[in-house]
Amino acid sequence: MSTQKSILLLGSGFVAEPCLEYLLRSGNNRVTVACRRLEKAQELSAKYPGVAAVSLDVESDAALDAAVASHDITISLIPYTQHARVIKSAIKAKKHVVTTSYISPAMEELDAAAKDAGIICMNEIGLDPGIDHLYALKIINEVRDQGGKITSFESFCGGLPAPEDSNNPLGYKFSWSARGVLLALRNNAHYWQDGKLVEIQGKDLMDSARPIYVYPAFATVGYGNRDSSFYRERYNIPHAQTCIRGTLRYQGFPEFAKTLVNMGFLDDAPQGFLSASSPGDLAWNAVTQQLLGHSSDCPDELLKAIEAKIDTQDAETRRRILHGVRWLGITSPNVKVSKRGTYLDVLCARLEDLMMYGENERDMILLQHKFEVENKDGTHSTRTSVTLMYGEPNGFSAMAKTVGVPCGIATQLILDGKITNTGIIAPMTPDIYQPIMDLLPSEGINAVEETI
Repeated sequence: MSTQKSILLLGSGFVAEPCLEYLLRSGNNRVTVACRRLEKAQELSAKYPGVAAVSLDVESDAALDAAVASHDITISLIPYTQHARVIKSAIKAKKHVVTTSYISPAMEELDAAAKDAGIICMNEIGLDPGIDHLYALKIINEVRDQGGKITSFESFCGGLPAPEDSNNPLGYKFSWSARGVLLALRNNAHYWQDGKLVEIQGKDLMDSARPIYVYPAFATVGYGNRDSSFYRERYNIPHAQTCIRGTLRYQGFPEFAKTLVNMGFLDDAPQGFLSASSPGDLAWNAVTQQLLGHSSDCPDELLKAIEAKIDTQDAETRRRILHGVRWLGITSPNVKVSKRGTYLDVLCARLEDLMMYGENERDMILLQHKFEVENKDGTHSTRTSVTLMYGEPNGFSAMAKTVGVPCGIATQLILDGKITNTGIIAPMTPDIYQPIMDLLPSEGINAVEETI
């Protein structure tokens, strides 16, 4: 019988449960769920017999050190800014760590110390980053092994409502806070396009969106996701004249989102009249009037002012955006504002009221890699890899599963001694990513490849 292993799971958010469920299947893992608030940990642990729940403040070095030291491996599903702290505790205790986050500079600085301690700190093993690395590198290495070159690499990934549930003007829904989604609209994008380094300022990000063809059934568009310029080096594709990793959304999202940006709704500066402690109720038309600096709070007048903020000249798109504004209720005197202190956060509250997943609704994950290949014999071809997965209504979402399950798989492989690379690592080499890929299809996660 295998020796029982102990796992510390930091965090109980939506991706934690698929990870936990996977790790409990072996029968040899003892898992402790740790959160700052004990009741949050207990909500998750109560669903699974034998799982312990504890309260843990990760900002207490002594408490974190003790918790990490008493387990064989720690999975950190808390905010990425805390991962370096967790890794430092793991280095002291000589225990392994797994995260789904990008390797930050603060984490990278701990590489030598992690190697000296002989521990594995596996990162970037969720969906994006994670599954995207696995299927991209599979094809890249196949092309290289066959003597070919990658001359263009485009990768777009989106967590979206299933088509039948994309029934709102943004074509988008939230499983959790809207804030992160909206803040991402402010990010700059850097990528290679036709041999030139392109930089898109956050204010222009939505204008850069373009149609991305995956399947005829999906009207999807994509735009760059932060800095993907260094992936030429990271993926070892020096001949790629185009190299971009981006975000997928349904058609219409960028134009509507850009209108909200133009109105000023991404402003996260505190506003006294939006404070929860400010007296009296507040209607949405008054907030929008203040935001726009308009002389009137009349809904029709506000709509005219908003129409002037719409960039596109396409008549049908403009009509749809104005319909969406009415649907949001942000010019209405009859819709009350949930005061959260800033323009950004009151909009988040409104979006969360209207755009959360409902009962029996499901989400969808769509990931496409597209490669232009120069083959060894001088011929050219296009290769694609598509991962499409739907969530289970009232069960695990596709997003939770495609982040949590790869994390669980990587954790189990480390415990089983099948991943042994020490230091601060990501699934960038076949000895790391192939064992994970081998187990994904049995979890309903795979990629359909095609050569065009």
